[in-house]
Parts: sequence; structure tokens; C-alpha cells
Amino acid sequence: MVISRRRVLGLLAGGAVVTAAGAGVAWHELRPDPGPGPDAPPATSPGSLASGTFGSRACGREVAWQLALPPGTTEGASLPVALVLHGRGGDATDAFGKLHLDGFLAEVVAAGAPPFALASVDGGDRSYWHRRVSGEDPQTMLLEEYLPLLAERGLRTDRFGAFGWSMGGYGALLLAQTTGPERVAAVAASSPALWSRARDTADGAFDDAADFTAHDVVGHAARLAGVPVRLACGGDDPFAPATHAFAPRVPDLTGTDFGPGAHTRGYWRATAAGQLHFLGSALAAV
Repeated sequence: MVISRRRVLGLLAGGAVVTAAGAGVAWHELRPDPGPGPDAPPATSPGSLASGTFGSRACGREVAWQLALPPGTTEGASLPVALVLHGRGGDATDAFGKLHLDGFLAEVVAAGAPPFALASVDGGDRSYWHRRVSGEDPQTMLLEEYLPLLAERGLRTDRFGAFGWSMGGYGALLLAQTTGPERVAAVAASSPALWSRARDTADGAFDDAADFTAHDVVGHAARLAGVPVRLACGGDDPFAPATHAFAPRVPDLTGTDFGPGAHTRGYWRATAAGQLHFLGSALAAV
């Protein structure tokens, strides 16, 4: 198996933390992918992929999910699991249909990472993975509905990893702040949608200023104490200034990948191996 230099570098802890000042941004431009290169889908064949739906009381609708295992493993093998939280406008299929995380999972496990499962789920178009005034509550869905479903399928869910990009990167950090290290073993956040002020946030991200304050990941960075965190955010990403400024405030920051890149699926693919290798190492102790 051949792994590109970009992905080999991604398997390492990541580059130095870069701090930056400046306000958050109010938009997420998903730029076009640049084409073939180090951000191309992995060549490694993925393992099995299961999917289904469940009726969610917390979200008030039918919720779709997908579960990816590394090659040569089964659900009955009692694997640890990382929840995968999609970005704004996405759904449960993005993790594997667009980012090909099942292939990257196969790649990093073949390269020596301890095996684990990836479980994606539909958190809503712009829920930002927290309870909304509408009553939709994706965090409760994750903790009280989706994780029990995964446990019934033979996965270890007492402690789990969290991985997300853009809106989902924010959601993964928020989930760890809400539950603490007793439940979340590690967080890998790619291009997290972070803001320091309510007036800078994207339209629809929060119900009002009070909702922002209650779910302010940057302002509550200390709540991540005890949870290993790895951050990836390209230098041309609109969230780079906020993410780079946030990094030194994270109590247990384990690594960063702050090299070149923008807010694109290509960048998230290019950094996926490093994020997944980090999660695999963290989950090995669960």
C-alpha cells in the first residue's frame, strides 16, 4: 500500500500551533475542490458499511445513520467508535460518500493505527449540534438514541471519540465540553466553525445571543480539560484566525495541522489520515 507524503505527514502529530488575532467570520464558503493531488480519495479499499434509520424523539424526525468498519473486522468484535458529525448543509452520507472516511480508516489501520469504527448520523441542515428553540436536540439524539443503537450492534460506547468538520467540528468540541472526559475520549476537529462574538456568527447557527453564549465553544475552552484534542485548519480557511487563536486555550491540545488549505472537501480529505490516526491511538486505551 502506498500512502502519499501528505498523508504520511498527517499521521504525525501535526505542525506547530500558530496564534492569530481577529474576529470570527460569519460565513462558510465551501470552495471547489482543486482536483487530483494529495487530497484525492484513498486508494485503500474500505471495510463494510452499514446504514439505517431510527425515529428520534429528540429531533422529532426520522434520522439516518451510517457505520463504517475497517477491513477484516465485524461489529461483534467490540470495537471502540468515533462519532462523525457533518458540516452545515450535509447529512449522514457525507462522511463516506464525499470525504471517503471509510477508505481513510482502512488506510490508517493498515498503516498501524488500532482499529475502530466510524459512525455518522444526520444532525440536521444547520442545527450546529445543540438544542434549538424549535425543540430539536441533536446532542440528546447522539447520547441517548444513537449511541445505544451502536451499543446494540456490538460497539463499545461508554467512552467514544468525536470527529467533525466545519459545523461538525464545532459540534464535536461542544459535545466534549458538554459531557467531559468521562464520555469523550478524544476530539478531532477539522476547520471548526468557531466565533468569539455572537454578532459574527453565521445566519442560523444560533437562535439568539443568549443561545450563542450558552454554547460558546471558544469562551468555554477550559471545559475541554482532560479531553485530548487535535485541530486541523488550513491557512486560507475563513475560520483559521479563530481556530489558531483558540488552540493555545485548549487544555489538552495534542496536535495541530495548520498548513496550507481552504474550507474544502479536498482539505478535509488531505488531513483525514492524521485526524483518524490520532483518534485510533486515543481510542485504543478505551
